[in-house]
Amino acid sequence: MAPPKKRKPQPNTSRAADIRASLDHPVVDADGHMLEYAPVFLDFLKQVAGAQTVKRYTSRSKKARANLWHKMSRRQVLDNRISRPPFWAVAAAHTLDRATSMLPGLLRDRLDELGFDYTIVYPTFGFFLIDEPDEELRRACCRAQNTMVADIFGPHADRMTPAACIPTGTPVEAIDELEHAVKELNLKVAMVASLFHRSTKAAPRVEDDPRLHAYWIDNLAVDSEYDYDPFWAKCVELGIAPTAHSHIQGHGHRRSVNNYLYHQIGHFADAGEASAKAMFFGGVTRRFPELNFGFLEGGVAWACSLYATLVSAWNKRGAHAIDQFDPSKIDFDQLGEYFDKYGGESFARALRNRATNETKRLGYVNVSSDGTTNQADLDLLDDFAACHIKKAEDIIDLFVKPFYFGCEADDPMAAVALRGKGLPFGVKLNAVFGSDIGHWDVPEMREVLEEAYELLEDGLVGADDFRDFMFTNPVMLHARGNPNFFKGTVVEEAVDKLLKTEAKRSKGKKSGITRQAAVTA
Repeated sequence: MAPPKKRKPQPNTSRAADIRASLDHPVVDADGHMLEYAPVFLDFLKQVAGAQTVKRYTSRSKKARANLWHKMSRRQVLDNRISRPPFWAVAAAHTLDRATSMLPGLLRDRLDELGFDYTIVYPTFGFFLIDEPDEELRRACCRAQNTMVADIFGPHADRMTPAACIPTGTPVEAIDELEHAVKELNLKVAMVASLFHRSTKAAPRVEDDPRLHAYWIDNLAVDSEYDYDPFWAKCVELGIAPTAHSHIQGHGHRRSVNNYLYHQIGHFADAGEASAKAMFFGGVTRRFPELNFGFLEGGVAWACSLYATLVSAWNKRGAHAIDQFDPSKIDFDQLGEYFDKYGGESFARALRNRATNETKRLGYVNVSSDGTTNQADLDLLDDFAACHIKKAEDIIDLFVKPFYFGCEADDPMAAVALRGKGLPFGVKLNAVFGSDIGHWDVPEMREVLEEAYELLEDGLVGADDFRDFMFTNPVMLHARGNPNFFKGTVVEEAVDKLLKTEAKRSKGKKSGITRQAAVTA
């Protein structure tokens, strides 16, 4: 197919179409959304798992915690701390936009109007399907969802592709569904349940959902109940970049019974940070350097902060530095001199008595004994052990290179990541454009590209940065592990050229060749 070129503005087109016409690169949307139409989904669920499963699903949905807020009395809501669920969360006044998010054929017809060359479409119901506690129902629903999206999006593969829902209750479950999605359904994007809620084994079970009151969140890497390395290996084998769109509303402090936005704002960022830290500290990015990960819709501001903090933390608490905090290194004679000079008799007396009481192991000024001097801590002294870091710059390969961060069009903080100014070692983080069409974040679809373009118009980023945001980074998220990802699409030739440029840049990295120099060459 011919590569996307600068387009001639057409009369009576949208502002977004005019912006796209002015660009010399395609626009790839890494995170749009569909609104599943329940009757169609239930038809596929019946095909996949039978009428009895449909009955179980509909019955269970009525009892779901997210639906209890509207059914319970005010007193019951308060007593059970039922957080307010999303409400009025999708397009209504713009009926065309509502229909567009439900009908792939209509979305295809409008892509030029929206200024998008290609879009990756994520679910809405699917957020909850991968989090269903009943394993049999969870697996059946994810299989039905994936079968449905493969069917309804299949005819439009040159302009869009849907994301498969991959449950992660166990590595076996995740591998089974991923293999089916890729090999049988020809899907090439995986939305992975990166945070899986498990009941705490020592706690009493609660009827219907044992995780409601006593549960923990398995991040699939650090302290996980299972070894998920076979699943990550399968992702590499199949050319899949795991993408996380995990929600964490209704958990921890995000449980307002009245204010939906209180627990909604920032929850994707919270979930993304939890997952990214797990992949990093769990050594997943060390063991699978060829694997990319996408953390969607949470923006990138949290990632800038996390990256800087990891560098700082390693410098201070890496294996090479942690012994500076070893309580056994306290010089009690010198400490006593300071106590005598500045503390008065109360401090000096306590220190003199340390040989006959708990203060013998004094380590903190505000407690009597230091509980960190024990074998359990010595056995787990290096929190960075799985990362095998020898110098702070290694964090670039373990965090910056494999991680991609989905940002909405109205997120000015994307500019910080795209320019890299102020970040350790001056590196840029992989901010990725995700439109979020289909959800309330987008009041009108035609305005999304216009809003993103303000980054360039307002001087927050340069033209190369904007290209990275709208094209290079969305492409590389998926194409680094699967160079054929965009074959047969309208952006195929542009992507092939990009991959050759990136390969040239990678080879010339040691020689100091920049991305811009590689593009020019």
